[in-house]
Amino acid sequence: MTREEDIRKAVETMRQGGVILYPTDTVWGIGCDATNAEAVKRVYEIKQRDDSKALICLVDSDARLQRYVRNVPDVAWQLIDSLKEGAKPTTLILDGAVNLAPNLIAEDGSIGIRITQEPFSRELCYRFQKAIVSTSANISGEPAAQNYRDIDPLLIEKVDYVCWSRRQEHQPHAPSSIIRLGSGGEVTIIRK
Repeated sequence: MTREEDIRKAVETMRQGGVILYPTDTVWGIGCDATNAEAVKRVYEIKQRDDSKALICLVDSDARLQRYVRNVPDVAWQLIDSLKEGAKPTTLILDGAVNLAPNLIAEDGSIGIRITQEPFSRELCYRFQKAIVSTSANISGEPAAQNYRDIDPLLIEKVDYVCWSRRQEHQPHAPSSIIRLGSGGEVTIIRK
């Protein structure tokens, strides 16, 4: 299967409210349409995770990021600009989440969001034209799946589509750094 066909099938699945397993710029992820509350609810169920723990999402560009955060603080743009190619993927927790499934947004109104630079996930986000949920492909509390071979077979059975791209990889992958940016410019490092 070509990468193009793989992306097309993943997009089709998410447009129908389905849940996918896919490679990201960090570890393998469980994904769905970040604006579809029913699909987001299924992701929580698959992960056996309490929905009071917010999930993060991926976007492909600065412009798409702005659709989901009311006012992106200047410090966020400075940080995004400083994270050049080759830098560790960094998820920003920003206040004022909008246009997303309510069960995806944290109780304080914030959202964890990352602009992906990795070719497959970036193309997937671009083709889908919306934010995509990106939570590690594991049962809550278990280790994250660095590669496809690390994914619990029970998870594979519970999703609607499993991407073919990058399944053969065996190199180590790590979760993203997480930085919380307050609307007043406060910076808190959650995970290095």
